[in-house]
Amino acid sequence: MSTLRTAELTLASRANAYVALTKPDVSFLVLITTAAGYYMGARGPVAWLHLIHTVFGTMLIAAGTAALNHYIERESDGYMRRTASRPLPSGTLRPREALIFGVALALAGALYLYFAIGVLPAALGSATCLAYLLAYTPLKKRTVWATFVGAFPGAIPPMIGWVAASGRLDLGAWLLFAILFFWQFPHFHAIAWMYREDYARAGIRMLPVIDPEGVRTFRQIILMAIGLIGVSLLPSIAGITGVFYFFGAFVLSVSLLRVCLWAAKAKTNARAKWLMHATVLHIPLLLALMMYDKIPR
Repeated sequence: MSTLRTAELTLASRANAYVALTKPDVSFLVLITTAAGYYMGARGPVAWLHLIHTVFGTMLIAAGTAALNHYIERESDGYMRRTASRPLPSGTLRPREALIFGVALALAGALYLYFAIGVLPAALGSATCLAYLLAYTPLKKRTVWATFVGAFPGAIPPMIGWVAASGRLDLGAWLLFAILFFWQFPHFHAIAWMYREDYARAGIRMLPVIDPEGVRTFRQIILMAIGLIGVSLLPSIAGITGVFYFFGAFVLSVSLLRVCLWAAKAKTNARAKWLMHATVLHIPLLLALMMYDKIPR
């Protein structure tokens, strides 16, 4: 019985490790933004089965990208307290297993989108994966501009949804891209500020690592939050959403800016954590408002 119990625990731990490779929290955000992009891009009634196919294919690519990121950053993760228990640094899985798992998921996702949805969504999904792994990830150890570079693939998922629904990469897709692009800076800089010592140990050049006083970090947080206010209002100006969304987006984005200013005033880890939570709350609320107040086309 003890041998059987041990085997069950080993199997369960390995299964949990494979799930952890997909970074479920990050992948879930990708799925939310993809689904919102699809809903906003749809003309007339939403084809729900088609939406599910789009989200599923995107989920596979996101999960594969996350697993491959684990593989590439396995050594760096071992130096950081918050990542040392991940499957590869902890030895729960071997690097080769993560590599095969990641490649299989990413390829499956790209092929699924291609055959179930179309060429353009598949191309956007593949571009997201490649840009994240081949540009953003290696740049993290070279320059603080890595965050800027990484914001591009990070903002593509809602475009995948929009294109899958509408068949076009038009203004609405780019507006969703802009909102996600600006939103990422307060979110990721808040996280980077909280874990700046970890990043420094791993040799990752996040902005807070080379900006110990936080002047540049919080200046960029505030400037991007101001920019987010502007781009958040554009869907109403473009006629995609109505007045309700316009004022709701204004209130939400100004509230986020106030949290940014509050965090910048003291620059403590506790306030950065509150800012991170505020960004996590902000984006689903903003997208929910957008979907609620969508103007029928």
